Amino acid sequence: MSEDTWLAARLIPTSGINGAEEQERRATSAVLAVMSAVREFGRALTQPFGAPAGPVQTFIEVPFKLGDKQLFPDGLIRVSRGQRQWTALVEVKTGSNELRTEQVEAYLEIAREQSFDALITISNEIPAVAGQHPTPVDKRKLRKVSLYHLPWTEILTQAVMQKEYRGVADPDQAWVLGELIRYLEHPRSGAMEFSDMGPAWVSVRDGVAAGTVRTGDTVVAEVAGRFDALMRYACLRLGRRLGAEVTPALSRRDLAEPSLRTQTLVSQLSTTGAMTGGIKIPGAVGAMQVTADLRAGRVICHVDVDAPRSGKPTTRVNWLVRQLKDAPETTRVEAFVMHSRGDGTAGLLRQVRADPATLISDPAKELRAFRVAMSAPAGSKRGTGRGAFIDSVLAAIDDFYEQVIQNLKPWMPAPPRLRTPEDIQPVEPVSPSLVSTAISSQDGATTNPPVVEQRKVDEPRSPADAVHVGAAPQAGADDT
Repeated sequence: MSEDTWLAARLIPTSGINGAEEQERRATSAVLAVMSAVREFGRALTQPFGAPAGPVQTFIEVPFKLGDKQLFPDGLIRVSRGQRQWTALVEVKTGSNELRTEQVEAYLEIAREQSFDALITISNEIPAVAGQHPTPVDKRKLRKVSLYHLPWTEILTQAVMQKEYRGVADPDQAWVLGELIRYLEHPRSGAMEFSDMGPAWVSVRDGVAAGTVRTGDTVVAEVAGRFDALMRYACLRLGRRLGAEVTPALSRRDLAEPSLRTQTLVSQLSTTGAMTGGIKIPGAVGAMQVTADLRAGRVICHVDVDAPRSGKPTTRVNWLVRQLKDAPETTRVEAFVMHSRGDGTAGLLRQVRADPATLISDPAKELRAFRVAMSAPAGSKRGTGRGAFIDSVLAAIDDFYEQVIQNLKPWMPAPPRLRTPEDIQPVEPVSPSLVSTAISSQDGATTNPPVVEQRKVDEPRSPADAVHVGAAPQAGADDT
């Protein structure tokens, strides 16, 4: 039999997983074990929660008493450094299973009684904003215990970034982390990617098309929240490929009050039939803006680029066009002028390449910025696969970054040049004995020498003339 059919032995096998309980137990044990074995990975997951930099100890299914009940949290993490000890309980869900409020609150109570620091939940639920928890709990239970949430996608992202980009000092530990990545990427692990827009998607989609969606509809808020979760998933997915910390582009107000962000999306969806989100990529020329227009059935990605501050308008347009050599001809380019509001002049890239003046409405006005946009069909299905909304949004984001954003660089002014003796030219012919061969900082400062009025030798000067040529004026009666 050919060796091609042999299966390689894996440290964390996916075979033998029977049911959700076994899937959950194996995923919990795999993640916690690798956290304690690979120091860099354990530190990457616990540092944001306030844990000290020290050895990580992990345990699974630790029994605790709560009243007359015995409960078994899925795991426990302990980090020690010197006299300080940080402990957190862990609750894990895999597949489509969601966290339950009563279970989370019971584990918060156990953590409070045991003087633990935190409760960490892990599931495939992705909150719209980082730091937000997907399960509502009684705020009074969070007075002494912190509550954190890790989506499986974020754990996989941290593992890939640590192994492929940040690095692991020990080669054996790097191999162990690679085995965890293989396991989490397998469909049977239960660490699913974002794959569903929710049960309200179909009714909202059809309502937008019919014009019957209203701001007060509860299903609209549910779809708006799922869209924000999709944008965060897109950030984690893109960051995993780039090895960078890609985050949603949100204002301080949105981060402080996520409910206001949801209300904005609900109002936008009910009035225009569209939802918008932003992606902030380190080193990019600007934030990528994503618009999902359900009424038109399109996904539009765009980025705003500051125009050069020097050169003619056509020179500035050509500066942008040269950087869009990999962009498709149907890419839309828009130009905005200084001190103006509203829409600018626009054209497709193939038109702008042939005639840069397409974007110039008035050569006397200075260009301020450009907007580069690409449009793609939006899927209508709630899940994943061909014709699905999720896949169409992710594909549009990937294509726009690859064909446009990663090729754009901000304009930089040319550095000043040192002057040479050849650059210094006398203003008018003078006697060779009066010419200085040394370069002065004043050389070339003015193009026209000051004009001194010539007068006859025997012509008397008036007091005003004396002031004109630089002589001191005569002291008057009021001078002291």
